[in-house]
Amino acid sequence: MTPLTVLVVDDQEMVREALRAVVGRREDLRTIGTAGDGEQAVELAFALRPDVVLMDVRMPGTTGVEATRRILTHWPHPDHPAPRVLVLTTFDHDEYVHAALRAGATGFLLKNSHPDELARAIRAVAGGEPALAPSVTRRLIGTVTALPAALLTGAPRIRDARERALEALTERELEVLLLVARGRSNAQIADDLALTEGTVKSRVNRILTRLGLDNRVQAAILAHEAGLLGLRSDRVGPDAERHGQ
Repeated sequence: MTPLTVLVVDDQEMVREALRAVVGRREDLRTIGTAGDGEQAVELAFALRPDVVLMDVRMPGTTGVEATRRILTHWPHPDHPAPRVLVLTTFDHDEYVHAALRAGATGFLLKNSHPDELARAIRAVAGGEPALAPSVTRRLIGTVTALPAALLTGAPRIRDARERALEALTERELEVLLLVARGRSNAQIADDLALTEGTVKSRVNRILTRLGLDNRVQAAILAHEAGLLGLRSDRVGPDAERHGQ
């Protein structure tokens, strides 16, 4: 297996070396460069063409948000896909989350996350799967669900179609949707439900398709609106498999 290549960006050398060490301990990951500011991050991303950029948000000069926007907007290699950007920060303030996602970041993780969680997030974003810290997911849900219902759910016809689609989901698919709404990654959902990660990924994609949604955050918001977060946690686990596939 060819390792996923990672560019580490942070203005503190100690943090860069710590992140390099975390990446280097995984056989399927490899650091191909480090950058100490946003300008260097853009230059190295263009030159090295990594699979994933671990991007700090708060840096002097060009911020991580601006660097992310420039990398993804001005990617100069039409024959090579642009890297996925996983934003790392000490802060989970809404302004950073929203700005990073608007700039095109695929994931947002706090720097105090466990090394295994960071490694899983790198793999997830490399595969195009959004990776959001649970606290970030909760904040996004809270922010969006505070909007007027008309802005949240769209036209009545779309809303009705999604309600019918929710009713058509199997028990197992509802359990997967519930765990997505709680900010669980595919790997964590697989552990919770005694499934393979590939099976979970397939079911998440099927759920998004059935509900006419683009991503996991939209799915989490819909689950919140539908009251699924009120389901008892003891309905989520290996024994629940008998209720639906």
